[in-house]
Amino acid sequence: MENRINKLFKKKVDRILSIYFTAGYPELYSTSSIIEALDNAGVDMIEIGMPYSDPLADGPTIQKSSTVALSNGMRLDILFKQISDIRKISSIPLVLMGYYNQLLQFGFEEFCEKCNNAGIDGLIIPDLPPENFTKEYSKILEKHKLGISFLITPRSTNERINLADKLSNTFVYVVSASSVTGTTLSVEQKMIDYFNRIKNMNLKNPILVGFGISNKTAFDVTCQFANGCIIGSAFIRALNNTDNIKHSVKQFINSIKK
Repeated sequence: MENRINKLFKKKVDRILSIYFTAGYPELYSTSSIIEALDNAGVDMIEIGMPYSDPLADGPTIQKSSTVALSNGMRLDILFKQISDIRKISSIPLVLMGYYNQLLQFGFEEFCEKCNNAGIDGLIIPDLPPENFTKEYSKILEKHKLGISFLITPRSTNERINLADKLSNTFVYVVSASSVTGTTLSVEQKMIDYFNRIKNMNLKNPILVGFGISNKTAFDVTCQFANGCIIGSAFIRALNNTDNIKHSVKQFINSIKK
């Protein structure tokens, strides 16, 4: 299976910039305009968060954006329609990030089928147990041509890292610290040792680092050890109180890339 994510990593091996935002934030119908603006600004990949009432891995910024999105009326059927519409003008790789219970409540196979029909390329489900994925869901994702990325943290054993690499077929999501999203990355020696440990394991998948990447300095430093980074909370803060999404997106991306 080769989708837009795999093709991206074949074409570009370093300084990949992936941006996370919450669907339905700041307004219910902001999703399409944010994707279009990010694509035009030169982002390589986009991770769309499905708002959820109990986001275990998310810090206050993303939790708040989820709360706002839910109160705006964001639902998965609306999100799938928005993504289908944006696919008419954008071919940027798109990843959906959400939680296991959301998919179970929707119906796992129906969810995957709708993802494929809408033009989603991959999934990140932080709390999906690897053994459940192997036994119950891997063939469903394969059937609907969806990639998946598993997460690893500084506490992950080499065995767990190799398992995440084995089960992932797009990239491995390297959590920069044992914390929630939104914490500011402080690149200390133990962090460099952790990144080097991952790098020296020669994983089969590319690696992207997330959690705490909030500015150009953190992006530049982290890209020395990985294929690229995922930025979420800092971008969502850039969307706060803006009346010009296109301008705010362009300004934020320029601050990271230039």
